[in-house]
Amino acid sequence: MQQTASFLYQLRQNDKLPIRIVSPEYGHLTPTEAANYVIPQHAQHYLFLFMLDGRSRHIVDLQQYEAATDELIFTMPHQVHEQPVFGTSADFIKLGFDESCLSLLPKQYPFLINPLNYQKVSFEPAAALRLKAVFAILLDLLKHWQTEPELILAHLNSLLTEINTAYFKAQHSLPDGKLSRLIAFKNLVEHNLTNLPTINTIAQQLGINTNGLYQLVKNHSGLSPKEFINGRLILEAKRRICYEERCSVKDLAYGLGFNDPEYFSRLFKKLTGQTIAQFSKDLSGN
Repeated sequence: MQQTASFLYQLRQNDKLPIRIVSPEYGHLTPTEAANYVIPQHAQHYLFLFMLDGRSRHIVDLQQYEAATDELIFTMPHQVHEQPVFGTSADFIKLGFDESCLSLLPKQYPFLINPLNYQKVSFEPAAALRLKAVFAILLDLLKHWQTEPELILAHLNSLLTEINTAYFKAQHSLPDGKLSRLIAFKNLVEHNLTNLPTINTIAQQLGINTNGLYQLVKNHSGLSPKEFINGRLILEAKRRICYEERCSVKDLAYGLGFNDPEYFSRLFKKLTGQTIAQFSKDLSGN
C-alpha cells in the first residue's frame, strides 16, 4: 500500500516542505493523479479541515463529529479519518503536513496530542476571522511552488497557535501544572503503546506518585490509568481490524503487546460489548 507520508511528499505544493492545501476551487487531484495514488485511511500526517460555511460530517477513530461554520476538525498521525461528507454548497479549507514540517516550527502545540479527547474546535467570531485570514494567506503562498519555506512556516505557526488557544479555551481545561502532566502521560502512552512500563514506573517518570497519577487521569477521563491504557489499546485494535489487513486474534494480540491472546479477547469483549468475531462481522455487514 502506498505510504501516506510518501503521498503527501510527492503531492506537496512547495519545493521544500511536505504540505498541501485544498479548497473547493483549488488543490484537488486530477482523475489521472488520483488514479496513481492509494490513500490509506490510517493517516501519517496532520490534517486540519476548517468549515468556512455550511456543515460536514466526519468519522474519526470510529467516532462521529459534525462541523458547522467556524468549526475545525483535526486529525493526527495514526488516527483514522474516513472521507468527510459535506452539505450542499459547503465551503471549506483543508491543510495537511507531516511531522518533518512540524519539527521546523519554533514551539510545541499541546493540543496536537489531544489531551481533552475531542477532535473538533470551535472559534469565537474574532478568532474565526483571524483563522480565515491565515488560511487565505497560506492558500496564496502554496499556489507558488518556490515560496520561501520561512513564509509558510511563519503563518503555519500563527495558525496552530490560534487553534491551540481555542482548543483549551473552549474546554474545561486543567490548571497548567496538571495539564502539562496529563499531556506528558498521554504522550508517554502514545509513544510506548505496545510496550508500556508499569503504572508505578509511569508515575515516577512523570514525577508524581501513583495516587497522584490516578487522580490526574481519573479527574480528566473518569478512568483509572490502567483503564485509560486498556481503552487506548482496544481502540488501536479496532483501528487495525477496520482498516488494516486481516490477521488472526493471536497475531493481533501479540502485535499490541499482549502476552495472552485469551486475555486480550476477554478485554476486547468487556470494553466493546462484542467479541472480535462479532465486531468484524458487523463491519463487513454480513
